[in-house]
Amino acid sequence: MAARRILQLGDPLLRERSAPARLGDAGAVLADLRDTLHEFQRTHGFGRGISAVQIGELTRVIYIEVDGAAYSLVNPEFVSRSEETFELWDDCFSFPDLLVRVRRSVEVQLRYTDEHGAGRELTANGAVSELLQHEMDHLDGILAIDRGVDRNSLCTREEWKRRYAGGSGTVAAECGFA
Repeated sequence: MAARRILQLGDPLLRERSAPARLGDAGAVLADLRDTLHEFQRTHGFGRGISAVQIGELTRVIYIEVDGAAYSLVNPEFVSRSEETFELWDDCFSFPDLLVRVRRSVEVQLRYTDEHGAGRELTANGAVSELLQHEMDHLDGILAIDRGVDRNSLCTREEWKRRYAGGSGTVAAECGFA
């Protein structure tokens, strides 16, 4: 498989709702998502997850790598989201030089099918919860810029580093997730 071009902010496909994935087609998409994530990490120095729509595939598939584990989520759906929330600066492969201050649930529970067709559930807290909510939003055509907490919730990466990160350069570090 191969790394693919990531759709950028302004591409109308990013605003489309993804259709349910057919398991037989998901394998090739997942391989491309993995390769695209690794290429993005290599060229940008950050990144934990990507949804199929970001490579132009309107199918409900997400690939994430966190804490040394990889997850292939086919047709994920929320089982629950905590009422307790937290705020953080969110970034996105589709607008890598822009950060958005968003509010997310502290904990989520998802139901999904893995790449082998097995039904799974995943409960996540904090940084992984935020990542899953971000990628799930992509499947519904929702971008982080739609979730900004107020009119001061946008920041370029350069300005964010200067003001908030002390030059560390990663949103996860600023939020205590690195």
